Amino acid sequence: MQPRQNNYFKLAEPGFKHVFALESALKNGPLEPKLLHLVKLRASQINSCVFCIHLHTTEALKDGEDPMRLYLLTGWREATLYSSRERAALAWTEALTNLAQTGAPDDDWGLVEAAFTAEERSWLSLAIGAINLWNRLQVGFRATHPA
Repeated sequence: MQPRQNNYFKLAEPGFKHVFALESALKNGPLEPKLLHLVKLRASQINSCVFCIHLHTTEALKDGEDPMRLYLLTGWREATLYSSRERAALAWTEALTNLAQTGAPDDDWGLVEAAFTAEERSWLSLAIGAINLWNRLQVGFRATHPA
């Protein structure tokens, strides 16, 4: 696959500056890094963003994530390696990433309400929105992964 454009960060630098600032805010927010890695990786899998799949798998492993949890992430509903909090986050990730099909169902929101504070729910939804933005940019521009 050939990249469609390599200089999109520079061409829209004022906008990307804010997207990178959002990533910094998420990193310093109340959600634990391992949870954020799972959310970002799962959305990237759904969106087939190879650049982000590579990036977030690499970051998760560097931060000490168990490789088996990453291997089984696409089957998280059947796997026993994820906490109820992680399951709620993954369900919400799938609901928001597939928004046109799911409509963000109340059942998934109920799981999020049971596992996260109001502040954390806001940050979780923001993180899901952010990774979906990154996926759309990277897939749209056909960003290549370094592996």
